[in-house]
Amino acid sequence: MKKKKQKKCNIRSKIKEIKPINFIFLTIAGVINAIGVTLFLFPVKLYDSGISGLSMLLDQVTPPLFLTLPFFLVALNVPIFIFGYKKQGLPFSVYSVYTVGVYSLTSYLIMYVLPIDVSIISPLAGSDLLLCAIFGGVISGIGSGLTIRFGGAIDGIDVLSVVFAKKIGISIGTFVMIFNTVLYVICGIAIHSWILPLYSIVTYFVGSKTVDFIVEGVNRSKCAMIVTTKAAEITTAISGQFGSSGTIVNAVGGFSKENKEIIYFIINHFQINKLKQIVYSIDEKAFVSLQDVSDVIKKQS
Repeated sequence: MKKKKQKKCNIRSKIKEIKPINFIFLTIAGVINAIGVTLFLFPVKLYDSGISGLSMLLDQVTPPLFLTLPFFLVALNVPIFIFGYKKQGLPFSVYSVYTVGVYSLTSYLIMYVLPIDVSIISPLAGSDLLLCAIFGGVISGIGSGLTIRFGGAIDGIDVLSVVFAKKIGISIGTFVMIFNTVLYVICGIAIHSWILPLYSIVTYFVGSKTVDFIVEGVNRSKCAMIVTTKAAEITTAISGQFGSSGTIVNAVGGFSKENKEIIYFIINHFQINKLKQIVYSIDEKAFVSLQDVSDVIKKQS
């Protein structure tokens, strides 16, 4: 009885984590992704990445009855999101299934209901493969990025990479790259041409960069690690300049065995030169290391 009550409490707490406002942005994301795929990629037989690209291929090689792109988007993605429920949690799965539903429905409306001809060429870019690859990648990337930003995923490959990448000893990025490479090779074999799969790689590259831009933003933060013997002076100076303080960690030089301190400080790329000026004006022997930071999370007081 206690276990059942605990499960019910856990489910209720997870349901409370689902934010209704997110569905507005996820709806927009699904519509945008469908526009990128159906108006730019699908008409000229270019392929999206991941499960979406696989769905496009299956649409081409199966009988044109109900085995269409919208059908495969749901049939392939939804089971994967359900499979990844334990790993990703209820809110993620609900957001993802909803967005795929919007993506699939919008694709169906564009392809079969609205008076838009997407059977031969792109209604907006014609038969120009490079334009279709770039704009299809950018627009679908915006949709995917918005989905991630608001708690879900629009393609099941994201879930598969999280679940299986570590099990087979590779990174998530490598898993996705291998999947897409195999997909494009299969596409080339299936259609007896390598031109379209090669242009699809352009779509994949542009789309992934767009996702990074949407998720991380243009003003990407940097983590500055400053190794110095004058941490107190430097911290005071940079706090006065940037209006925020760093964190000081005690350290010992690996070769010199000299007692030193490391200042951990978050800045944006506009502040890098000023930071260097401040640090080296106080300690000419300081060592400064900069790394990208994908997100900075602060609990609101």
